[in-house]
Formats: sequence, C-alpha cells, structure tokens
Amino acid sequence: MQTVLLAAGEGTRMRPLTAGLPKPMLPVADRPLCAHTADAAIEAGTDELILVVGYEADVVREYFGEEYRGVPVKYATQDEQLGTAHAVRTAHEHLDGRFAVLYGDDLYDQASIEALFAAGPGITAYRAENPSNYGVLDTDGDRVVGVTEKPASPETNLVSAGACVLPSEAREWLDVEQSERGEYELTDVLDRVFAEYEVSYTELDRWMGVGRPWELLEANEWKLTELDREVRGDVSDDADLRGPVVVEEGAAIEPGVVIEGPVLVRSGAHVGPNAYVRGATLLGEDSEVGHAVEIKNSVIMRETNVPHLSYVGDSLLGRDVNFGAGTTVANLRHDDEPVEQTVKGERVSTGRRKYGVVVGDGAKTGIETSLSPGVVLSPGARTEPNEWVSRDR
Repeated sequence: MQTVLLAAGEGTRMRPLTAGLPKPMLPVADRPLCAHTADAAIEAGTDELILVVGYEADVVREYFGEEYRGVPVKYATQDEQLGTAHAVRTAHEHLDGRFAVLYGDDLYDQASIEALFAAGPGITAYRAENPSNYGVLDTDGDRVVGVTEKPASPETNLVSAGACVLPSEAREWLDVEQSERGEYELTDVLDRVFAEYEVSYTELDRWMGVGRPWELLEANEWKLTELDREVRGDVSDDADLRGPVVVEEGAAIEPGVVIEGPVLVRSGAHVGPNAYVRGATLLGEDSEVGHAVEIKNSVIMRETNVPHLSYVGDSLLGRDVNFGAGTTVANLRHDDEPVEQTVKGERVSTGRRKYGVVVGDGAKTGIETSLSPGVVLSPGARTEPNEWVSRDR
C-alpha cells in the first residue's frame, strides 16, 4: 500500500497564519496538521508515503525528510493547485500498486483509517449534520455506486469524507477533463472506479476538515485531549499542574504558575511567574508567557511572547508575535451571538460563542491594547499604546 498525502495548498482561508507556512504544516498539538494524517497511514500499515507539495514545499520536506518513522518518503510537486485529480496525477511516476489518497488538512480517527486500508477499493464516509454541503454517497447496500455533489434534498446524511483507497489501475485514470469549476476532480476518477469495482465505504467515527482558523482551534482541542500527562521540563515546586499537562524537556515553569490541562508546553517555552494557563492550549517552542498572564484555550506558536499582565482567550497567535504589557483580547460578544471573522473578504460566522483574535507572524501590540472578538492582525501589523482595535488591521 502506498499513501498519497496531499499537502500542496497554501490555505488562503487560513490567512494570515499561512502567510509563510503551508496550511498542512500548522501546529496541532505536538506535530504539524498533516503529520497526524501521515501517522494514521503508517499505523494502518502503509509501505510508502508520497507527499504532494507545492506552496512552501521546503517546510514539508524539511520535516518529513526521505524517511519518516521508518517509512520511505517520496515527493511530487504540484506547481499549480488545479484540483485533487491533478494533485494525485503529479505522483503518477511513483505509483506502482494500489494506493490511498489522504488529505493533509483533514483529521481522521485512527481506527477508521485502518479499516479503510484493510477493505480494498473504498471510500470514507461521514454522517453530516448538513449533508447538502457535501458530496452525498449513493449506495446499493454496502456498495458505493456514485457521489451526488451538494444535492438540494439529500436522501441520506452519509457524505464522502474524501479519503479513499484506489486500485492500481486508477493510476492510468487520473487524466480527467476539467470540471465546471475549472479543476481536475478526483470524483471523476472515482466514478470510473465505482463503475468497474465493488467499492465499499468506511464510516468515520470522527473527521474534520481544517480550513479556517477556528477549525485549527478545534483541531487542537481534539488532539490535545489525547495527550497523557508527562513532565520533563524544569517545573518549580511552587507551580500547580492539574490534569493532562505535558511539559517538554527544555521548557521552564516558574513559581506561582497554575496550568489546567489539556495543555502542551513545548521545548524552550517559558511560563510565569504567576501565570494561569487553561483550556486546550498549545504553547509553542521558545514561546514566552510572562508574569500574571492568563492564556485560555489558545494556540501560541513558536517564538511568540505574551510577556506580562495580558489576557488571551480562544485565539491563535502566529510565530514571533509580541504582545505589549496589558494587552487584552475580548472573546465574547455582548449580544451573545457567534463571533464573526473576515475570511477572503467576507464576514463569516465562526459558530463559536467564544472566539478571540487571529494574529499573523511578527505582529506587535502596544501596551494596554484591547482587541475585539474576531479581529485579524496581518503579519507585521502594529497597534498603538492604549488602542482599542475593533477592525482588522
């Protein structure tokens, strides 16, 4: 079994976090997003990983190398993102048997991927609350006979989750025609597989696509809860670590700190004194959480500083961000409605009652800055001391 892992996209809906980092390499707990999928494939028994790369490809290559967890790794480059069939087609020269296709920006439960790999030609399925937003599976008993894209009145809530195992012959079926969207779609390849093979479906117990910043928060909420307590860093006797807290070697926790898991403190991070970290929180490598800071349910990426007397809740801070003393993030609307965020120029509901801010790499706030819920700061953005920021910058 070979596994083609699609990791070429930039992730424009995830901006500004992807300004210098491909979406599949954004941090989810203790590893990049796409590494969770690669690990699932390895645990399911894949013999080889073929990573399709494009945007910021060197970041992916540096992480996975030529061998990852004992499994050989090859690379195929997709210079233009022209669709899923186009992406898989770039790996054509490496394919020589049946192969799986997994998405580097999706998370799957491990047991279901193992079942998919064991079943032969097959596709993953999921019970969706709003099936008309997806491709709905057409089935004949346990067999999949087609996929209907976004039907107005779906007869079932069983939708395609994308991941699939294809027969070796599908290697020669990847040269499909452009769709109405101007892309080369893997669903057109699947149509031929459905016609010539008995294709089963594997229903996923848990699955999520990670396309927007609040979904990256949700992904971390999922994966951080799977970590077991482990303390290898330098932790003061006067610190209070409660529940599933991981402190990696090289991290330091000062006196008076309270951490309520699930929390991951990565190597080189420094917390305290007297800081309070709670909820599903990731503190990235070499990050700084200073005196009397509270961090709640947030992703703080590497080399980012929240030095002292600040509050950050339900937020995502990119790399090398610096919050001035007393910076406060508001994460709740007064009308109690879901917080909205601008995505590709449009205001979109996050569906989250509590949601803070998204901050791009290298942004800095002045002391006593206040940030409204849903605000986005672009890479390198600046705020003035005592400023209230209610619009994206």
